[in-house]
Amino acid sequence: MAKSSRDLLDDARSTVPEVSPQQVRAAAGSRTLIDVRERNEFDEGYILGAMHLSKGFIETRIEDSVPKRDTPITLYCAGGVRSLLAARALQELGYTDVQSMAGGYGAWKQAGFDFIVPRVLTAQQQQRYSRHLLIPEIGVEGQAKLLDARVLLIGAGGLGSPAALYLAAAGVGTIGFVDFDTVDRSNLQRQILHTEDRIGMLKTASARIALTALNSDVRVVEHNVVLSGENAREIFDQYDIIVNGCDNFPTRYLANDVAIFAKKPMVDGGIFRFEGQVTTVVPFQSPCYRCRYPSPPPPEEAPSCAEAGVLGVLPGIVGVLQATEVIKLITGAGDLLTGRLLHIDALAMKFREFRVPRDPQCPVCGENPTITEPIDYEGFCAAPDSVATEAVGASA
Repeated sequence: MAKSSRDLLDDARSTVPEVSPQQVRAAAGSRTLIDVRERNEFDEGYILGAMHLSKGFIETRIEDSVPKRDTPITLYCAGGVRSLLAARALQELGYTDVQSMAGGYGAWKQAGFDFIVPRVLTAQQQQRYSRHLLIPEIGVEGQAKLLDARVLLIGAGGLGSPAALYLAAAGVGTIGFVDFDTVDRSNLQRQILHTEDRIGMLKTASARIALTALNSDVRVVEHNVVLSGENAREIFDQYDIIVNGCDNFPTRYLANDVAIFAKKPMVDGGIFRFEGQVTTVVPFQSPCYRCRYPSPPPPEEAPSCAEAGVLGVLPGIVGVLQATEVIKLITGAGDLLTGRLLHIDALAMKFREFRVPRDPQCPVCGENPTITEPIDYEGFCAAPDSVATEAVGASA
């Protein structure tokens, strides 16, 4: 005998616990919250922390989003009916702890609880970022975070070029550059932001031309200055994430220290001939640059790219890895290179990973820091007092 819709609801209620909005709010953070409404409904507003999986696709996509079947899950819809049926479907798939919020999103709002009204992408943005929107780890919510993000690149050269181009292509809304140098013919072997017709132009201006031509969504901010202890904190405070692509130790240590002081995550990259390295620093959660190298090396042990040379494609590899880490930081997707140093040997084409512990005696992020203000080191490397355009790792 065929079942009516009421029969299906009664069956679902017999096995699926229904909880009130108050109970859902009290359990926030301890259960996975899933909105099973349609995309257009979700775009009009949703509960903070909820992921979106519409009822029509939840059976086919739940395993990708929630692979463990003992995960505590709470579902909600507009009024509590669709979520009840969806919860019953998850039980049939083997999920053992599934609830439905009675009254749905309407009851949540009626209770006066907070909700989020997400950014609505324009038709052009939906088309431009369509491949991002298909990825569960990014989707509309992640793309909105990218569009709202503010990222600062130290250096508009070898590492800054690929990192900036891919961040702009990904839709990072504000990209800033700190660089006072001008485009030189010798840069063009690797610094792909710049072109022959812009030789002699400020690198920040050349970078702005390149990025705005690629994506009009992106706002480019030029800091055509020497990064120093006097201006670094003021500049860093304007951004969410720092990308370090300098080629001298004074700036590298200054950037590390100020990022720690300002509690800004920093993606650090370095290149030297055929070798590169990448790591991500989250202040007071992962090791910083000084955890590995407490003080700068003597000048004779720190050649610049101008002295030692660098393979032209190597900055592209490292810069793209840096951009990937930035996107993960913004969207919250995946595992970061925190506490890990990724080393690239392009000559042998080998990637190696080294675990790097936090140093409790670190002079900047340790238990008893001795460095509490920016230090302007001088006399190191071939280009002291400069924010140059590539990075030499301290291990190179």
